[in-house]
Amino acid sequence: MRAFFISLDQQIAKGMGKWGVPTIRFSFAVIFFWFGILKPFGLSAAEGLLKATVAWLPFGDPEWWLVVIGWWEVVIGITFLFKRTTRIAIGLLFLQMLGTFMPLVFLPEITFQNGNYLLPTMEGQYITKNLMILSAAMVVWGSMYVKERSAKLQ
Repeated sequence: MRAFFISLDQQIAKGMGKWGVPTIRFSFAVIFFWFGILKPFGLSAAEGLLKATVAWLPFGDPEWWLVVIGWWEVVIGITFLFKRTTRIAIGLLFLQMLGTFMPLVFLPEITFQNGNYLLPTMEGQYITKNLMILSAAMVVWGSMYVKERSAKLQ
């Protein structure tokens, strides 16, 4: 019986190993395209937070930034669809994430409850979950390097 579960575990792990990274790339494509395309049309639930975050920037008004960031995210989503452009997608994603975390620093009254940094608001939780996005992007990029490296060694 134990041998059966070990074999089953190995088969599941093999499938996850094969499909894990493509699934992450597809998920990134859907999420970034979907959430990004909402912004230029004024339909994003994150619009208020985004505008409050960029209001202090010395150029471009919040409406302009909403459109730019929205299309930036659409491009991230599209570039995740293709293996050849995945590194570009990840580079764009890392740049986008710099801005995404800004409200935690510049708008703590919106991202934390009563100034308590251990109690994020819904917006704070929305931002903090991006740590998983960064981690998944690192896994995708790292797996590309490992595959390329092993192909060169063969």
